[in-house]
Amino acid sequence: MQEKQKEGEFPLNRNYQKELEKIILENEKLGKRPMLLLHVCCAPCSSYCLEYLDRHFELVLDYYNPNISPKEEYDKRVEELKRLLHQMPLSNPVSLETGKYEPELFFEMAKGMEEEPEGGKRCFACYEMRLRQAAREAVRLGCDYFTTTLSISPYKNAGKLNEIGEKLAKEYHIPYLPSDFKKKNGYKRSIELSDTYKLYRQNYCGCPYSRMEAEKKRKNYTESIAK
Repeated sequence: MQEKQKEGEFPLNRNYQKELEKIILENEKLGKRPMLLLHVCCAPCSSYCLEYLDRHFELVLDYYNPNISPKEEYDKRVEELKRLLHQMPLSNPVSLETGKYEPELFFEMAKGMEEEPEGGKRCFACYEMRLRQAAREAVRLGCDYFTTTLSISPYKNAGKLNEIGEKLAKEYHIPYLPSDFKKKNGYKRSIELSDTYKLYRQNYCGCPYSRMEAEKKRKNYTESIAK
C-alpha cells in the first residue's frame, strides 16, 4: 500500500539519506574527499552533521542567518558554534565563514507572510534565502557540493529543503548534496552531543515570528495546567 503524502511534503517516496550514502560511497571508491559547503544555523544542529560529514568531506561551514533576532541571539549562536568547533575532536580542520548580519533582508522577504504559521510559506522563502547565499558562497570558494544542517530538525521540511537546493543547484551550476540529517537517529544524536558539550539550545527557530509562536504555545500550556 502506497504511503499517503502529507500536506507540505515534497516530493513523495525519496530517501535522501540513501541518496547521500550512495554519493559518499561513489566518492570513496574514487578516492575523493570532496569539498562541501555546509550552511549552519546553530551549534546543536551542527553537532551531529559535523560528526557524520567530517569523515567524508572537506568541510566549510557557512553561518548566514538573517532571520535570527535579536542581534544578541545571532551572536550567541555564532559563539557557541565556534566553541563547538574548538572542543569537538574532528579528524580534519573545518573552516567557518560568517556572513553579514542582514535582518532587513529577512523582514523585506517576509512582508505579507507575517501571519503564516510556522513551517509554511514564510519558512520556505526563508529556506531559499539562506540556501541561495550558500550556493553563491560554494561557487565562490570552489566547493564540490553545498547543503544545510536545517533538515536535522523534526520541525523542518526536508523534502522542501531538498527541492529548493536542487533548484538552486541548476541555477548556480553546483551540485546540492541530498540530505535528511534527522534520519538514522541524527536528531537524537544531536541532543546527546548538545548535552556532552553543554551547548546552548534555543527554544525557537530564530525569527521573531517563530519566537512569538513559541511563547504563545508556552503561555497556553502554562494556563492549561494552572486550571
